[in-house]
Amino acid sequence: MKQNDNAHGHSLAEDLGTMLNLACDRRQTLRWLLAGSSALPLASCGGAGSSTTASSTTTAGDTTTGSGTTGTGTGTTSPGTGTTTGNGSCSVIPEETGGPYPGDGTNSNSSGVVNVLTQLGVVRSDIRSSFNGMSGTAAGVPLTIKLQIVNANGSCAALADCAVYLWHCDRDGNYSLYSSGVTSQNYLRGVQAADSNGSVTFQTIFPGCYSGRMPHVHFEVYPSLAKSTSAANRIKTSQFTFPMATLNEVYAATGYSASVRNLAQISYATDNIFSDGYALQMASMTGNATDGYVATLTLAVAG
Repeated sequence: MKQNDNAHGHSLAEDLGTMLNLACDRRQTLRWLLAGSSALPLASCGGAGSSTTASSTTTAGDTTTGSGTTGTGTGTTSPGTGTTTGNGSCSVIPEETGGPYPGDGTNSNSSGVVNVLTQLGVVRSDIRSSFNGMSGTAAGVPLTIKLQIVNANGSCAALADCAVYLWHCDRDGNYSLYSSGVTSQNYLRGVQAADSNGSVTFQTIFPGCYSGRMPHVHFEVYPSLAKSTSAANRIKTSQFTFPMATLNEVYAATGYSASVRNLAQISYATDNIFSDGYALQMASMTGNATDGYVATLTLAVAG
């Protein structure tokens, strides 16, 4: 699966073609095309494996009118997560596609099935460098991602002992293991076990914007760290994004010039994933392009 590095090789049309040729099931492809209009059965984290079917619910804030607006702020404000905790009410984050480059054993690259979940060293907080015999470190503006997993069916209480697999593209818009030039890298991928507060933290770099998509981060939630070695055990697959003010700041930094051009050609309203609403998938941001950013988001799943 070769990508054109100069053109970033990830246009919507190419991703569609890629998805239809991957060794994934057709229901996941349809789920991608419908931008998360359906949800998968969910099992409680740390539970006995029983599942509850739940549809993704959204709040009135999911349909926004500011899509694609260029921000001029400091990147420290955002619409918020769209979920509430501690008062017994929160909305399940929408189910979304894992995309063409999950690296979780559900598809292949030119060398065969790609599965980092079983590789030594994948459980880590700092995902900037490659691991398990691969070398190389992704350059870019520092980004700390802090996620908290809560139970939408349990008064939004923290879900301890879950695990999160997280991955995203580099600042050039390329995905390790798949894109031309980085097939020998597995950086910007990692697994973390949630603590007693349902929280995980990843140290990474800010992803670039490639053609046809708003900048985003992919993740899968698993019932436990022990079950995170197989994609068959995932209980939630989704994506999150960032405020425009932050994107404009980051992409003014060295190395992100292509992202400026690509971002100007897309918006939340035209993105195939976020066009149906993104309030539950918008990270809250603090920081700056010099010192780095912190992205915070609460992920409610139907536990």
